[in-house]
Amino acid sequence: MKILGILASSLLIALASCSSGGKEIEKKEVDPNAPPRFDSIDWKAEYKKDTKEQGDALDYQEKVSKFYQDFWQTSDVSGGLLVAKNGKIIFERYNGLANVEKNIPINLETPLHLASISKVFTSMAVLKLVEKEKIQLDQKVNTILADFPYDEIRVRDLLNHRSGLPNYANVLWNNKLIGKDHVLSNQEVLTIFNQEKVPLIRKVDTGFYYSNTNYVFLALIIEKIMKMDYPKAMKYMVFDPLNMDKTFVFDYEKDKDNVALSYGFKGKKWEWDSFDKTYGDKNIYSTPRDLLKLDMAMYSDKFLSKELKDEAFRGYSYEQKGVKNYGLGMRMLEFENGNRLLYHNGWWHGNYTVFVHDVNNQFTVIALGNKQNKNIYTAFRLSGISDSYPIELPNKDSVKVEKEVF
Repeated sequence: MKILGILASSLLIALASCSSGGKEIEKKEVDPNAPPRFDSIDWKAEYKKDTKEQGDALDYQEKVSKFYQDFWQTSDVSGGLLVAKNGKIIFERYNGLANVEKNIPINLETPLHLASISKVFTSMAVLKLVEKEKIQLDQKVNTILADFPYDEIRVRDLLNHRSGLPNYANVLWNNKLIGKDHVLSNQEVLTIFNQEKVPLIRKVDTGFYYSNTNYVFLALIIEKIMKMDYPKAMKYMVFDPLNMDKTFVFDYEKDKDNVALSYGFKGKKWEWDSFDKTYGDKNIYSTPRDLLKLDMAMYSDKFLSKELKDEAFRGYSYEQKGVKNYGLGMRMLEFENGNRLLYHNGWWHGNYTVFVHDVNNQFTVIALGNKQNKNIYTAFRLSGISDSYPIELPNKDSVKVEKEVF
């Protein structure tokens, strides 16, 4: 009996030691002096399934399957479609080629260009810097980036596209400020805007104007605060903590011969151009399954505080009537019944992308394509499966893709 008592005591001491060690690790991860990152938590376990009636998953599955047959199987879509309900994948398909010349098929492990869905990642990293009090939402950008030439623009104005900054690609091409063969960096964009005294489209915070320039500069803010380049910062802050092992920021010099390529409507390979090196606004590659990890994490207050999510996932632009709006890195539709649908779609070269984060129904739609095909955008209308939003389900006989929604 004494021996058993000694063994039991030893076991209790060992368990206590393990528990203490776990607490020390957890404390180290949330150390306020450490570089900001999303804590390494099992987000799948952290995800809390909504116990309210959310609709029959089988009904969702049937309708998504019909959509796939009508709009993907019959229209030469190249890419991946993943749909999840209550945190579980209910539909997933991949087809097409990542590289036509080499006959490399797209599968569940093929990272595809996210286009403007990349902005969601950039915004999450910036919001983490805000949460850790490294910067403030209403901080003037020129207090962070010394060569930023606009006195009134705040971090918040970049995030919600109310800075009034013009789109850098238009400015540089229209004014012939770079050569055709020059591949531009983020810092060069800022330098040119500074040297050329590029004027704003409108006064700061007086209206919405979607501009990729905002997120190019946000990437520079991340680099400045994190003291590492954007690709490394995003891997440290976002990708690794969420176990997004197929997700990365495109490196023009290293990756252009290895990534899934982009194709036009007629299947012609899309050649690289002067804006394929800039990031923050685009240039993150990922898979639908990795994006689902981000989607699930966004439900947790341990990912971002409820206070910050309330700031991020609300509309900021009400100068014009309508349901379309933009938060801090997410698009949204705000309806008269009070429901709000969060999403972000994208386009870059031949890459069309859709990401729907439907909080009301714990419903996710992720569609990534590498060959121009507007049927990819139609996946957004799967949001209409529930009765929460006045969105018509896609109908192959009378579908109309409203480009301005995206």
